[in-house]
Amino acid sequence: MSKQADTPVESDKGKQFEAELAELEALVAKMESGDLPLEESLALFERGVALTRSCEATLKQAELRVESLVKQRDEQ
Repeated sequence: MSKQADTPVESDKGKQFEAELAELEALVAKMESGDLPLEESLALFERGVALTRSCEATLKQAELRVESLVKQRDEQ
């Protein structure tokens, strides 16, 4: 089985996922400090929800890709 290089789009998705995950972790740490005004906490929470949804979608796409590759391998 040959190893295929990631396409630029796939590589960009990976970088975007890593950046979003890092941002989400930073938001959580900031919110856990408990030193934020309510409005800022709400804004950070909303951003966190958006980041979570984006990360979940990226992970779902990766899961589907892995399932497809496994299926292709099994069919050979």
